Amino acid sequence: MAYLVYIMHTSAPSATTRVYQHLKRAILERIHAEGALLSEAEIAATVGVSRTPVREALLRLESEGLVALYPKRGVLVRPVSAAEIEDVIDARRLVEVHAAQRAWARREQLTGELEPLLSAMRAARDDGDVPGLMAADRAFHEAVVAGGGNAILAELYQRLRDRQMRIGITAMRLEPQRMDRAVADHAELVDALRGTDLAHWTGLVERHIGTAALRMRPAR
Repeated sequence: MAYLVYIMHTSAPSATTRVYQHLKRAILERIHAEGALLSEAEIAATVGVSRTPVREALLRLESEGLVALYPKRGVLVRPVSAAEIEDVIDARRLVEVHAAQRAWARREQLTGELEPLLSAMRAARDDGDVPGLMAADRAFHEAVVAGGGNAILAELYQRLRDRQMRIGITAMRLEPQRMDRAVADHAELVDALRGTDLAHWTGLVERHIGTAALRMRPAR
């Protein structure tokens, strides 16, 4: 028992990691809306740390394109432009279609990984839990990309989905029916993976990414 407690203690996240995770979640789930100006002092007080880990976490978030730092003024949550949305979708298409084709050889194992994620999406949809659905959606696609077996592309994909996630959450909150469409699309992807037609599978992946651009835009 003492050994278990020791492992749990030593694996506790650092102050910088706690600040990073707190801010990233708040940004991706739109708790801090784009364009919001935050202060280091407020962040430090909220998380219960000194300013040093706050600055370290902010530098990491800045490198990921989520915030912009303005000395003596504060921290800006970077707005997402229409051009950035299109760039993210274009990059996703390049990564995911390639990975989906490579993952086909291990489709039986991949199907087993995707089915519980699809169930999580359905549960989140039924509960009206938009962040929960988006998190399961993200994990679904991450599993496909990981199935392609290229670790560098998998790392790149993480940043692409960070940028997309907060856009998707906004759109789904404005139009909850988009949750139904997302669940239906992912169910179709799993069905295709159970089949024997590689072209059908990769075609569905590409189509799904193509329609994501429209769903990421809030209704007008």
